[in-house]
Amino acid sequence: MISIRRIYTIIGAVLLAAVLLIVAFTTWYTVDESDQAVIITFGEVEEGISEPGLHFKMPWPIQSVEKLSKETFSLKFGYSEENGEVKSFPKDTKMITGDENIVLADMVVQWKITDPEKYLFNSEDPEEILYDATSASLRSIIGSSEIDDALTSGKVEIEENVQELLISLMEKYDIGISVLAVKLQDVDLPNDEVRKAFTDVTSARETMNTKINEAKKYSNQRTREAEGEEDALISKAEADKTARIEKARGEVANFNAVLSEYEKAEGITEKRLILETIDQVLPGATIYFMKDDGSTMKYLPISELQKKKEEPKPETEEGSEKNGQ
Repeated sequence: MISIRRIYTIIGAVLLAAVLLIVAFTTWYTVDESDQAVIITFGEVEEGISEPGLHFKMPWPIQSVEKLSKETFSLKFGYSEENGEVKSFPKDTKMITGDENIVLADMVVQWKITDPEKYLFNSEDPEEILYDATSASLRSIIGSSEIDDALTSGKVEIEENVQELLISLMEKYDIGISVLAVKLQDVDLPNDEVRKAFTDVTSARETMNTKINEAKKYSNQRTREAEGEEDALISKAEADKTARIEKARGEVANFNAVLSEYEKAEGITEKRLILETIDQVLPGATIYFMKDDGSTMKYLPISELQKKKEEPKPETEEGSEKNGQ
């Protein structure tokens, strides 16, 4: 029979071998390029992060290693993907806009672990906290936005505001997570009837905007035409003004000339003015003057003589022949 001493010896040898194995396998560790590691000594995290490569430490249970990924994670809010199938969670995605309409909104949040110690020990479930913070941030921003912004052109602004609010919440919770980006996936109306009503309203609004733009275009065109007509009228008025001024100056100069002649020979000038006035009032009429003895004398208009004097004389046949020779 095996003695008790031998049994103790065997047990001791086995325990020693086990301890040696534990020491051999728990005093070193490796960190991959995509990971980051922290050393935990009796439940407390050592300062510093282990870089990629081979490292040594005290054996378990004195020290242990926690490895965390450095990659960027994606948090899916409002839905999940399993085996290529998408499952929605309407309870999470149903929200009320600032103008009291109901929409369904889901989102993807890009995040990464930036402080392993806080990630491991400041909360029991950091990802659940991030999910709840995403829900609170999205509901807050959607609740202060109008439905048109949420469904159409305001999505980018909503994403920016959600990201800003979510980052501030993560800093407040201090759980070692940094939010890199947020992206709205789908923002939709809850049922077909509401979708149709919204489409009709949107179509009517677009028609109204088109009509307003056409009216503004027509108004601008008519304004430009009116301004052009106004400029033309002003130019014509200025031209008429200049012509009238020049005409008045000419009449003044003519009057001054007549006045000068009148002062030199009042009687002759007075008679000439009377004759010229009669000639202007009765153009083409034959004027006779009654003498003291009762006979008449025909008035010969000076203007007609001047016209005849200015007319070129026709060439005679003899003159033509001489020129031809």
